[in-house]
Amino acid sequence: MANFTKWLGAGLGFTLGGPIGAAIGFAIGSFVDGFSSDEITAEQREYQRKINQKKQYQNTQSGDFEISLLVLASIVIKSDGKIDQRELSFVRTQFYGMYGEERAKNAFKIFKEVIKQQVSARQVCLQIREHMPHASRLQLIHFLFGIAKADDFVSETEIEEIRKIAGYLYINHSNFESIKAMFYDDIGNAYTILEIEKNATDDEVKKAYRTLAKKHHPDKLQDLGDEHLKGAQEKFQSIQAAYEKIKKERGF
Repeated sequence: MANFTKWLGAGLGFTLGGPIGAAIGFAIGSFVDGFSSDEITAEQREYQRKINQKKQYQNTQSGDFEISLLVLASIVIKSDGKIDQRELSFVRTQFYGMYGEERAKNAFKIFKEVIKQQVSARQVCLQIREHMPHASRLQLIHFLFGIAKADDFVSETEIEEIRKIAGYLYINHSNFESIKAMFYDDIGNAYTILEIEKNATDDEVKKAYRTLAKKHHPDKLQDLGDEHLKGAQEKFQSIQAAYEKIKKERGF
């Protein structure tokens, strides 16, 4: 149990308060399997102590990204009116890949409780936007599309939910469509990923690639810890692949 308390308090900053903190706090009080009532009370006390200290934690920390991801994922998964087991498995697999067995088990236990709640996407995103840099917000959107695609079909409802979240996070239309295109294999997606039109000049293609490579470079997420860099690298590789495809087509 001490490991759970350590995980909960480690690396948490702005997500201790606000609507995200409320959702997580409620989830802790809802555990019924694997925890005794004394243990739950101890967890709630520890979490409340962290909340009381939240003024000391104003910047985004590794745990903040993890908790934000967890809450937003729960919103997207429910957006089409059902909870698909393949999407849940994707989240569990991603957690295990990023955080290791013990931390992932704790995160998924909270996730299963948060998903039962009615959480305001707008309020959660406003809290995230206030504290999280743009590069990290882009990475959240990338992960959410991965969840939606886990069942091999992204419904319009899911796309619109992610689009709405992106808007709340101040992710513009071009950035949103670029990330979305990374999850489809349609003709012309390479241009969408680079946020340019098909009639762009070779120089414009090169400039777009340099701009996006800089914007999405994994180094911008170093503060979030190594556990979150894999997704950033996948996104960066999608940009590189799009550029190489256009270069090959045009022969430059």
